[in-house]
Amino acid sequence: MKSLQDLFVHMLKDVYHAEKQAIRAYPKMVKSVKTPELKQALEEHRDETLGQVERLEQIFEMLDRRARGEPCEAMQSLIEEGREVLEEAEDDNVREAGIIAAAQAIEHYEIARYGTLRAWAEELGMGDAAKLLQQTLDEEKKTDERLNKLAVDRVNRKAA
Repeated sequence: MKSLQDLFVHMLKDVYHAEKQAIRAYPKMVKSVKTPELKQALEEHRDETLGQVERLEQIFEMLDRRARGEPCEAMQSLIEEGREVLEEAEDDNVREAGIIAAAQAIEHYEIARYGTLRAWAEELGMGDAAKLLQQTLDEEKKTDERLNKLAVDRVNRKAA
């Protein structure tokens, strides 16, 4: 990578792969959840993530590049941590608290990536890409807030 543009494209590939991994992980999380509000939040964010992938593909088009991912080891690790919670938690309420924690870790990673990508897009004069990245960043923050509210208002108490 010799330029900010190169770094931007590399990170774009990373987050593209990360989102694809997240889409594959959501069904297992949703299946193991009993709390209707949490199930709904996870399902809605999975659907939202499909739109986020489409936005990334639009940015690849703007760059005249084929949309493809670079393996994202960070996301692989976060998903693996979530998988461990699903397999090891013996109590449904504890499992749901762990699922929220795993989902929020994923959201925090994505918030960091999208914030950086948006800033770089602005620096590179890519206003349209910056707007798309900001839209995704806003969605990720909203999901994190929703999950946090569910944890604090309901799930954590039941797990305790």
